[in-house]
Amino acid sequence: MNVLVTGGAGYVGSGVCEALQQAGHKVVVFDSLVQGHKEAVLPGAALVIGDLADQRALKDAMTRYAIDAVMHMAAETVVAYSVSDPSRYFHNNVLGGINLLEAMRAQGVKRIVFSSSAAVYGEPARTPIKEEDTKDPVNSYGETKLIFEQTLRWYGRAYGIQHVSMRYFNVAGASERLGEDHRPETHLIPNVLKAALDPAVRLQIFGSDYPTKDGSCVRDYVHVKDIAQAHELALVALDRLSGEAFNLGSGVGYSNLEVVAAARRVTGKAIPVEMQPRRAGDPAVLLTSNEKAAGELHWKPAHSGIDEIISSAWQWFSRHPKGYSA
Repeated sequence: MNVLVTGGAGYVGSGVCEALQQAGHKVVVFDSLVQGHKEAVLPGAALVIGDLADQRALKDAMTRYAIDAVMHMAAETVVAYSVSDPSRYFHNNVLGGINLLEAMRAQGVKRIVFSSSAAVYGEPARTPIKEEDTKDPVNSYGETKLIFEQTLRWYGRAYGIQHVSMRYFNVAGASERLGEDHRPETHLIPNVLKAALDPAVRLQIFGSDYPTKDGSCVRDYVHVKDIAQAHELALVALDRLSGEAFNLGSGVGYSNLEVVAAARRVTGKAIPVEMQPRRAGDPAVLLTSNEKAAGELHWKPAHSGIDEIISSAWQWFSRHPKGYSA
């Protein structure tokens, strides 16, 4: 298939592009490069620099490259900003998404895999989280992801657009060629590794009094290569699975302090830690069930061990200490 990947120059988007190419698909990256990196676009993929607000650019890309399907990865993602500046999230994640759907309708493209988020659940009523559990986002990031999932449902009913939504948890790790380079960086594992690379960096861990085994938050980490594989599996199974949503996680939880301990093992570095008070809105435990993905998508994470995840990221960071700009 010829696949348009919005946000394909970003962290998860570029990983999805790599998986698509390995599976024999033709990839067209549509990215504004505001948060993405041109260096993350692999050889063999076409790059269209454009914004989701520009429906004409979307239509032109779909026509020029005879697009068969869309992987929608582009989004505003920094959760903290989604509280202080929700406008940009609704404009980019909702209005931009609708522009994309309208371009698809105009060009007769009827297949889309949506990169959603575990943030649609908000504070979980139970763990592990299952797909049918209550959706109650606590920030505009999660709200906009949920709104677009609901939009897809109606576009599917009215216009025949086949769609699957992928709700994933804490993505981490790297492939040989592609890694994580956010600015600012808010994710734990890359910040732990930055502290390993630079002794002057003081790693902050938020919360030491949660009801967990060591007092720090517990999260479900899943390798970016596994996330990418799940998206490709969903694409080829759209005829069978249209309308479904899947939780993507390892099903295993690691605390913040366990992640630091694993990074110390992998890197051989001391990695000093400064404990800070809890951050508002951080649940003690976020853990998913991946039973539905295993049963219906035939997906199982192959790189779920925390040491393996961190090791892959460490190898990439060691080669790219300043990210893609190095």
